Amino acid sequence: MRGIKHLAEHLGLSIGTVSRALNAKPDVNPETRKRVLAAASALGYVPNQSGRSLRQGATNSVGFMIEAGDPSGNSDTFFMPVFDGVQQVLSRHHLDLVVLPCSAGEDPAQYLARTVARRQVDALILSATRRQDDRIALLSKARLPFIALGRSETAGNYPWIDLDFEGVATRSVARLVAAGHRRIAVALPSKDLNLGFVYLKGYRAALEKHDIAFDPSLVLRAASSEQGGYQIGHEILSMANPPTAIILHYELLAIGLYSRLHDAGLVPGNDLSIISFRESPISRFLSPRLTCFRLSLRELGVALGEALLASMPKYAEHYPQGVVQRVWPMEMVVGESDGPAAAASDYRS
Repeated sequence: MRGIKHLAEHLGLSIGTVSRALNAKPDVNPETRKRVLAAASALGYVPNQSGRSLRQGATNSVGFMIEAGDPSGNSDTFFMPVFDGVQQVLSRHHLDLVVLPCSAGEDPAQYLARTVARRQVDALILSATRRQDDRIALLSKARLPFIALGRSETAGNYPWIDLDFEGVATRSVARLVAAGHRRIAVALPSKDLNLGFVYLKGYRAALEKHDIAFDPSLVLRAASSEQGGYQIGHEILSMANPPTAIILHYELLAIGLYSRLHDAGLVPGNDLSIISFRESPISRFLSPRLTCFRLSLRELGVALGEALLASMPKYAEHYPQGVVQRVWPMEMVVGESDGPAAAASDYRS
């Protein structure tokens, strides 16, 4: 790799002139700039990004913080398309996306505090938001631009985009009630994430709308994984008065739940009706086909990227949206996993 000093010596120019030419400064003669760019290409010049960042006070990078076990995307089937959409927006402005993974054993606020202190990125995208999220307060105090993938009750006028958990719960209950179900369970994350509160709120409101009493024993919490789904299935089979239907907050739960039902000689959609939150490549292979909800993760990523840049003065003129606070819509995909209540058998052991 060739540095700027070598490039300047090769051209017989000062380092300052070469630097201004490379950065398209208006005080550089067009012919000189053309000559510098040609030599840079021929010699394989690579800018020292660390030094440039220090001089400019910017890294030209945006961080995307994710957490191990994040139920908004416990696998690459969620986050990779979102990353792609965000990067599509950032590349318009020669910005890079940096993924910041926080391990399950570390406090997310402490992890983020280190990132901010090191000035690793110019802005951040947060996921796995809590009801009261210390990270939001930290970023607001540091005046570092950010957007949250998920709502929070943390005070402040900051941008966020959240999936329509409340709407999914509402429509799922309505569909199951129309099929004759009255004992409808809901599976929520075991972590203290705001999506769980939003999901529960929609579920309770929907039950009330259909004159169904809320039963706390039908609110089941488990890890957002196949094992969590298996655990939920075991809990249901152990109940004296089990539900005839369940709404899942994450698609991996369906895999484990299907497995536990099959182990008991039961058929999903017949012995227990199931509606899951999101369609994924994994869920498409389940039999019977899962009734769930669809969204374009790449389009979600584009929206996140544009809303974040809208909050940054340098890019706001390109995205005159102001502070974006948006609930992202979901489309129901009807499968075969949510049969009528009349078909549900008595599977108590």
